[in-house]
Amino acid sequence: MVNVDYRQGMTLLTADQAARRLGVKVETVYAYVSRGALGRQRRAGSRASWFDAGEVEQLARRGRPRRTTRPPAIDVLVESGITAIGEDGHRYRGHLARQLASTATFEQVAELLWTGHLPAFAPWEPVSVSDAELPTPVDRLRHAVVLAAAGDPLAGDLRPEAVVPRARALLATMAAAIPVTGDTRAARLDLGDGPLRGTIAGRLWPRLTGAGRPRPALVSALNAALVLLADHELAASTLAARIAASTRADPYAVVLAGLGPLAGPLHGRASRHARRLLDDAADHGVAAALRDALDAHGSYPGFGHPLYPDGDPRARQLLGLVRAAADTEVLDEVVDTVRRRAAVEPNVDLALAALTAAARMRPDAGEVVFAVARAAGWMAHALEEYGSPPLRFRARAVYVG
Repeated sequence: MVNVDYRQGMTLLTADQAARRLGVKVETVYAYVSRGALGRQRRAGSRASWFDAGEVEQLARRGRPRRTTRPPAIDVLVESGITAIGEDGHRYRGHLARQLASTATFEQVAELLWTGHLPAFAPWEPVSVSDAELPTPVDRLRHAVVLAAAGDPLAGDLRPEAVVPRARALLATMAAAIPVTGDTRAARLDLGDGPLRGTIAGRLWPRLTGAGRPRPALVSALNAALVLLADHELAASTLAARIAASTRADPYAVVLAGLGPLAGPLHGRASRHARRLLDDAADHGVAAALRDALDAHGSYPGFGHPLYPDGDPRARQLLGLVRAAADTEVLDEVVDTVRRRAAVEPNVDLALAALTAAARMRPDAGEVVFAVARAAGWMAHALEEYGSPPLRFRARAVYVG
């Protein structure tokens, strides 16, 4: 049925008719309404929604809206079977949330969201956590951030003049959270104007390598890695940190938000796979190492970058410093072989792995370098976001359940 509103001179469609014309579900039509992409009409005494056929036609020809018409929000469409927002409230996997609120425990609803099933209640037991259960350096970084936040009664002061000193102290705290494994004295960094004491690179050196006296050229390369990795626009971890800042989360929470995506094997931990490739190549030969890496990952770890089809400039610079400071015969053979086989160039993860191998650092040292470095970028993005309208990021789900 098509309805004509003669008073306004428009042809009106039902929600079902609008959905068919747009090629979406009815729930998506209402999502368009909530985002301001589509208007709706109401009739006195009726709860039904009606839509201007001309407006629907324009939207259908323009394609599905990806950005809200209400700036400055950034709108992202993600298909999901978890939650649907409708006129009668929101539903979790088909269950009306306001009904669950009075009939189910939080634990049950959480299980419903996770599994799609609403189980009988069963209590959750906490996990005992102590320093002995923080075996990796990145775990210690997270722990240090939490403790630093707990000891800061003014963490919620988001003025730049308050955030910047806090960021300094926080990055130093993160660097100091890793136990010393080598010479207890911090390494000196020489950038050409004489040795510098107390740098983050110098503090990290004895914590990441037990290789005896620091080698100045490699300490400089470590500092370069921190600089090169400090920010890379809106990478996954930075976007997460920025979203946290948009909610006015304090700087500690922003760093914790960034550390989440950074823990993924395709982001901050990527250098570990590249390091394993280099170690295997040194122990078992390049051909065998590349074969095993390709079998395990479907690609060569440490090679290729979507933003740099002609090669990652960060990798070129860092690899140049490593080559100037250490024997890189195995590294060079790996790079040359992959270039011949796959025509791809090294990325910064391989360069970071090459640095940690040359300095005889622990295999997961690259993760620490990446995390400490990128925390600086997260703070920069947080400061910028604190000066923007809050809650700018609102992703929307297209219900498909």
